[in-house]
Amino acid sequence: MMSTVKIFRVKGRILKPGYKTTFSKDVRALKPADAIEKVYMLLGGQHHIKRFQLKIDSVKEILYEDTNDNIIKALSKA
Repeated sequence: MMSTVKIFRVKGRILKPGYKTTFSKDVRALKPADAIEKVYMLLGGQHHIKRFQLKIDSVKEILYEDTNDNIIKALSKA
């Protein structure tokens, strides 16, 4: 059985000392838990944010047309 990759929009807050902001990130994943893990990995690597400094507010599956990320669009089109 083959699973299809979906696009998820993960919204949340960054609560770093001296720096607080919200974020919205579109990621490709098989299930919502994988999408959250991908966001932890991306934000942790790019912005040196620890997992406890990220608060996930929502994870929602979105349509291909709803994403603004050109890389996700290119990967999902194939």
